[in-house]
Amino acid sequence: MRPTSPGPTAAWSLPASLRGRVVTRVPTSRKVVALTFDGGAGSQGADSILATLRAQGVPASFFVTGAFASAHPATVRQMAAVGPVGNHTWSHPDLTTVGDATIRQQLSTTRSAIEAAGGGDPRPWFRFPYGAYDPRTLATVNADGYAAIGWTTDSLGWKGTSGGLTVAKVVDRVLSARTPGQVVLMHVGANPDDGTTLDADALPRVIAGYRQAGYGFTTVDALRGG
Repeated sequence: MRPTSPGPTAAWSLPASLRGRVVTRVPTSRKVVALTFDGGAGSQGADSILATLRAQGVPASFFVTGAFASAHPATVRQMAAVGPVGNHTWSHPDLTTVGDATIRQQLSTTRSAIEAAGGGDPRPWFRFPYGAYDPRTLATVNADGYAAIGWTTDSLGWKGTSGGLTVAKVVDRVLSARTPGQVVLMHVGANPDDGTTLDADALPRVIAGYRQAGYGFTTVDALRGG
């Protein structure tokens, strides 16, 4: 059952550097990257991803929908043990097509679901569904205490083999774009047409490739304090 919206709470005080924009990289010259995983449509690759991250001692960031948190609370708790769990709205709508009241409800119900699952308060981290935003929607999420996190590189693993992708192509796409502060977008679900979990399958090779190139790993929490 969809949770009711929680009552008003004190908003996070976002630094100016996190307001009015979508952050697409961690500002650093150090050889570190931030692996991020979205959860919305399904959890088919989540167990594999979490097992790999734990076994390799790699932190990561997660952005889950309220529907995902409600359906997979144990997974959200495991995510929170690896890194921060951010807000990805309740039902993954294109926020540029809905009003401010709907945006606020999407944020608040999702926060409630993530907290109920044991993932903690997702603030201040948020990711726009489809990466779709405009000045109005950005101002609305900022006013609710959220910084918008985008990505430097989309692995495109979500396209699956039916979309012309393979594990090797995912690995090459991510590693060929490596740069200090890179934010990588991957997904915990499966492609709905072919059932593949390319991001989960590619992750061990992605981690190994970064380490071979002398890279370490960070999370979006590195952005705290602006």
